[in-house]
Amino acid sequence: MQTNTSNQKIRAVAKHIHMSPHKIRRVISQIRGRSYEQALMILEFMPYRACNPILQLLSSAAANANHNFGLSKTNLFISEIQVDKGTFFKRFQPRAQGRGYPIHKPTCHITIVLNILPK
Repeated sequence: MQTNTSNQKIRAVAKHIHMSPHKIRRVISQIRGRSYEQALMILEFMPYRACNPILQLLSSAAANANHNFGLSKTNLFISEIQVDKGTFFKRFQPRAQGRGYPIHKPTCHITIVLNILPK
């Protein structure tokens, strides 16, 4: 069975990640445009907490490429990766004299699109 991947994208999406988009953008700017294996190496050794959800999503996108299109993981590279702002969890911190200060806990959505390395 042959599959044409030109019209279908190899992608994975993670929604409602409990982290600021700014913190995740700091990490994805390091791996944008790199091969799958290079991106794995970089994410393994970066000291940021934002690496874990990106690493899981990258592995999921590679598994999608392998399962759905029969492609080898070694021939993939990250063609697009983006982070979008999600909703805020709204909480209140109790303060003096019956007041409450709002706390906004940000979330984000990450999208990874993989493509085949040119020969």
